[in-house]
Amino acid sequence: MSASNANSARRTTIYDLAEIVGTSPTAVSSVLNGSWKKRRISQNLADRVLRAAEEQGYAVNIQASVLRRDKSKIVGMVVPKYDNRFFGAIAEQFEEAARATGLFPVITCTQRDPDLEIEAARGLLSYQVDRLVACGSTNPDRIAELCAANGVPTINLDLPGSLAPSIISDSYAGAFSLTNAILDACKRDLGICEALVFIGGRLDDHNTRERRRGFLDAHAARGLDVPAEHILTPGYAPLKARRVLEDLPARPHGLFVNSTITLEGVVHWMQALPPPEAAAIRYGTFDYDPFAALLPQNVGMIEQDVPNLIARLMAQMEEAPAAHKLIKVPCKLHLR
Repeated sequence: MSASNANSARRTTIYDLAEIVGTSPTAVSSVLNGSWKKRRISQNLADRVLRAAEEQGYAVNIQASVLRRDKSKIVGMVVPKYDNRFFGAIAEQFEEAARATGLFPVITCTQRDPDLEIEAARGLLSYQVDRLVACGSTNPDRIAELCAANGVPTINLDLPGSLAPSIISDSYAGAFSLTNAILDACKRDLGICEALVFIGGRLDDHNTRERRRGFLDAHAARGLDVPAEHILTPGYAPLKARRVLEDLPARPHGLFVNSTITLEGVVHWMQALPPPEAAAIRYGTFDYDPFAALLPQNVGMIEQDVPNLIARLMAQMEEAPAAHKLIKVPCKLHLR
C-alpha cells in the first residue's frame, strides 16, 4: 500500500484538524467537546473547526455540532416503562411526530425510579435538548426545576405537575364510565348489585387518585357505599395484586382493575379459583390491550387517546410555557 493510500485510510485526528485550520489541538478539542466559549475561543474559529471536521468526516460530538445554531432541534422524553402498551405507544408516536416536524427525539426509560428520572434528565440536558417531556414521572416538578435552572422548558405528559404545562388523560371521567359498565354487567349477568373492589395503583399517584374518585362517585350515584377494604392499592405489580386478592376474606363479584399490568395478577388469581367461581366474576380494566379485551370476564376497557395526547403535546411545544396549564384528553370506553 502506498503512503498516500495509507494516509487517506487513516482516521482523521484533532491534530489533523488543527493543522488544516491553523490552530492548536487544544483549541480543536475545546470546540469539539463544547467548551470553547469558556475558553474564549471565537465563534469564527469554532465555525472553521466544525466545518473542517465535517469535510474530513470527523465524528463530531453531538454537543459541538449544535453550537453553530441557536437551537439544537433535539427534544428529550423520559418514560417510566417500555413493557407497557400505553407508554410504548407514547414513545413510538412521539418519535414519529417529532421527526415529522424536523426535531430529533431522544427517549430514555426510568423504571418509575425518582432518582433515575433526575439522572436521565441531566443526561438529556447534556445533549442540549431544546425541551424535555416528563412522561409519567413520579416527581415532574423536580425535573422542571432542574431544567429551568439550565434554561430548558419542560412539558408534563400523563402525570401533572405545577411548574410546567401538563397534558393528561381524563382519568376521572374514564373511571366513572368504566365503573358503571362493570356494575351494569354484574347486575345483568349475575343479578348482583353490590360494591366493586378497586385493585391496583398507588394513592400517592395522581391518576390512581382520580380513578378512585370516579369509581366512588359512580357508586354514590347508585346509592352504593364502598367499604374502605374494597380499595386495594398495593402498586401496579402483578404479584402484589394477586397477593392482596388472595388475602380478601370473601371473593368479590366485580373488580375495577387499575392497569393492564395489574390485570396480569388478577388473571393469575382467577386461574387458581375453581372454574364456577371464576365464571362468577366480572371486571373492567383501565388501559387497553386488544388481547385482554377478549377475556370472557373482561366487560370493558378504557383506552387512553395516545394520538390526541401526542397532538396536544406537539401543539404545546409551539406555545410559550404556561406553568399552571392543564389539558385533559378524554378516554375511550371499549365495551365487550
